[in-house]
Amino acid sequence: MRTDIVHIGAGELTYEIRNIVNVGEKLQKLGVPVNWENIGDPIAKGEDIPSWMKEIVVEAVRDNATYGYSPTKGILTTREYIAEQVNSRGGTQIDSGDIIFFNGLGDAISKVFGFLKRTARVIVPTPSYTTHSSAEAAHAGDRPVTYILDPNHYWYPDLEDIENHIKYNPAVAGILIINPDNPTGAVYPEHILRDIVKIAEKNDLFIICDEVYQNMTYNGTRAVPLCTIIGDRVPAICMRGISKEMPWPGSRCGWIEVYNGHRDPMFEKYINSIVNAKMVEVCSTTLPQTVLPRIQSHPEYHAYLEERIRRYEWCSNVAYDILKDVKGLLVNRTNGAFYMSAAFINGTLNHRQSLPIENEDVRKSVAELVSGPDVSPDKRFVYYLLASTGVCVVPLSSFATDLQGFRITLLEQDKERFIGIFKTIAASIKAYIESA
Repeated sequence: MRTDIVHIGAGELTYEIRNIVNVGEKLQKLGVPVNWENIGDPIAKGEDIPSWMKEIVVEAVRDNATYGYSPTKGILTTREYIAEQVNSRGGTQIDSGDIIFFNGLGDAISKVFGFLKRTARVIVPTPSYTTHSSAEAAHAGDRPVTYILDPNHYWYPDLEDIENHIKYNPAVAGILIINPDNPTGAVYPEHILRDIVKIAEKNDLFIICDEVYQNMTYNGTRAVPLCTIIGDRVPAICMRGISKEMPWPGSRCGWIEVYNGHRDPMFEKYINSIVNAKMVEVCSTTLPQTVLPRIQSHPEYHAYLEERIRRYEWCSNVAYDILKDVKGLLVNRTNGAFYMSAAFINGTLNHRQSLPIENEDVRKSVAELVSGPDVSPDKRFVYYLLASTGVCVVPLSSFATDLQGFRITLLEQDKERFIGIFKTIAASIKAYIESA
């Protein structure tokens, strides 16, 4: 074309969680039976939505109002309901005007990072959920600025690393926290969150906190809501949604809660730009907003959520017990959300290792996939694992990190099958390491 039409950050938009589906589908056609353990979709993994929840949706569908536009920020009664929930925690107080609905958190993340000044950076964790790190990098047209989640310390944030990045990079304007964390499943102690808030206040930064898994913790942990510790001096954006908790990922319904939005004139102008961008779109989907308060206030909701949480707790402990003693692998027990990340100890992986593949066409296909010079060692392992066993996981290096490893979900409904999957992974790691 006569002029370059490609956005400067286009190359930073990657999403290996779904990219690997293309590889899996190709191998499926060649006869590999695939266990999809890559995407955090409870519905795809057989989650049974209770009839009472479906009846609420059915009743709402019969209402003509659910077929129309909602207000730009979202349905007022739903925003009032959310504000009441936030205020009941006794921390920062907000009102309905501080809540903005989006078509899923992916939409919210795109707007929140996309409307920052290009030279303003938000430091994100590493490993980091790809949607956040890619959106931040794409807006700046550069690699993400990251702080370490330490696999040797329960995947907790390295506070010294955060402070050093801020000290030596004056472009950093904000800090991203994901708590509970995706991809690691870590739940951060209150003192760490308070220290991050102090760092933000000391350096005049704002905070973005993804709390979509806030109510999904176990093994004796609790995710402390940012609103209870943020105080009144640090501007912040808290991200929440219904895709994982209800769960209703296909609803594409998420929202942000703005804390201390009037604290800083520049931050207030930034938030207004996000609202205006949403206004150009008119609004977000009406139906899920309509039913959100009805579902969450239903007398059976909390028991239903607790039942699911207990299952994830069981899965987290079984997965940890199977993988913890695997030579060359570093794992931590998952305490929130439904993911586990495992990192290979440095030097464990190389480009000579492989797993046996019976099907000749599959073997040739994988050999071609791993032949490129830019294929990371953990992606090579993931491809061989998929081709040899049918277990589809995501390479950890695709989560904005130099660590080599993999992320897997804890969503399999069948307990025996779940145990079998993780035993297969453990045995495959041993065979893979010993193959070279």
